[in-house]
Amino acid sequence: MKHTPKSSADTAAARQVTRKDNAEMKHNWGSGRTGPRLKLLTGVAATVFLGGCVSFSPDAGLSVAQNAAYADLNKDIAKITNEGEAGAAQARVGELLRRPLTPDSAVQIALLKNRGLQAAFNNLGVSEAAYVQASLPPSPRVVLGRSGLLGGASFEVERQLMIGLYELATLPQRSAVAQQEFRAAQFRTAEAVLSLGAEARRQYYRAVAANQRVAFMQQALGTAATASELAKQLGETGALNKLEQAREHAFYQELGAQLAQARIEQKVERERLIRQLGLWGRDIDFSLPGNLPPLPSRLAGQRDVEAEALARRVDLQALRNDLNAVAGQYSLDVIQSVVSDIELIEGSSFGKSKTINDHGHVEIEKEKSRTRGIEASFTIPIFDFGESTRRGAQEAYMAAANRLAERAVNVRSEARESYAAYRGKYDLARHYQNRVLPLQKRIQDEALLQYSGMLVDVSQLIIDARTRILSNVDAINARRDFWIAATDLKAALVGGLNGGGGSGGGETTTAAAGGEAAGGGH
Repeated sequence: MKHTPKSSADTAAARQVTRKDNAEMKHNWGSGRTGPRLKLLTGVAATVFLGGCVSFSPDAGLSVAQNAAYADLNKDIAKITNEGEAGAAQARVGELLRRPLTPDSAVQIALLKNRGLQAAFNNLGVSEAAYVQASLPPSPRVVLGRSGLLGGASFEVERQLMIGLYELATLPQRSAVAQQEFRAAQFRTAEAVLSLGAEARRQYYRAVAANQRVAFMQQALGTAATASELAKQLGETGALNKLEQAREHAFYQELGAQLAQARIEQKVERERLIRQLGLWGRDIDFSLPGNLPPLPSRLAGQRDVEAEALARRVDLQALRNDLNAVAGQYSLDVIQSVVSDIELIEGSSFGKSKTINDHGHVEIEKEKSRTRGIEASFTIPIFDFGESTRRGAQEAYMAAANRLAERAVNVRSEARESYAAYRGKYDLARHYQNRVLPLQKRIQDEALLQYSGMLVDVSQLIIDARTRILSNVDAINARRDFWIAATDLKAALVGGLNGGGGSGGGETTTAAAGGEAAGGGH
């Protein structure tokens, strides 16, 4: 192979470039021999980073909650992060509020407007950020040092790059633990969605029942007002004595007081519903129906509610992920009890000095001394050999296991209790509807006939009217309690039961005229 000779100018230029490259290499973290070590550390970190780190999910981690809302509630959820999303949610809520609320529309409004649920979504975002952070490799630390007197004849500069080997080696395990914790947070967010939906539905039934009691009381008061006026006219003609007149007037006044109490309860229940829905301003002027939904023609069959609850309850799934996270943390704690920390250090140092030659000139001698290499430093637990760490990790694991076992036992019982209440409340409501109320109406009709024929006095008529009022109010409450029990049963199977405070929670009974109940006709 024939070589072409270079000119002297080309040779000089090549030497100049070579000297420049060598100077830059020496200035870059010590000498050229430290380059491979630095590349080694960077390569290890990059490999772990590329293999283990995760990114933020496009749905902000709401996939589990969205699936639960759609599958169990047939509703949508949305995380409000900007004005556009807030406007879209408000437009949908406004459309729902233009019609009288239904149980389903009330639940959908709550899922879109309740700020407490939005805070739960934000907390989930915090958990996801912690998960992403835990998947990242440890950040290297850079240490720069300079020794020697200021203005002195010599000084030394030291540079170090340190990476925690313990954190680097346990990165996959720590990332797995964070993943389980984030997964548990996802299921708890789903539980918050189901809990809010269930409580909004319960409060809807309470508010509508309060409306129905007020309407019934108004009807009863109108009848009592007519009877009171008739008693006054009969007393003026001498056909009714003063005692019976007083009884009729007292009954009318008692019903007026009970109607006022029912209206107070109506306002209270409505405000509680407003809070559940997260409404304010003009949105609170929505309309509610005057009567509760009719009872269903038949009930859901008693399947294996225990097995269904164990398979579907989101709180159980959250606790399972908690247990997995604690198990992973237990392994980390055992490792840490042996070696608490290890650091890999790559560094270099160089010194400079100045001397005066025979001619009196100062000469600077660069890199008089140089040290370079890789060191490993770690902490030795002299006073704690890891027993306390291992014991604490073991107790934390057993606590998580016992919490899961306790919840599993409670879930079985809650499923049985909720179905028993669901079935019992249905039978009770049907009994009032098909047996009690028809008999009370017959009694009232017969009492009016006998009163018109002067066979009974007004006191017996008032007693029968009070009994009928009590039966009607109890019938309204029984129907309300059935729908609440139906909501509790669904929550016992999928999650969100704790928000209801037990089956049939929130019962309020209205005392009639005479201290027994309120509502009804006379």
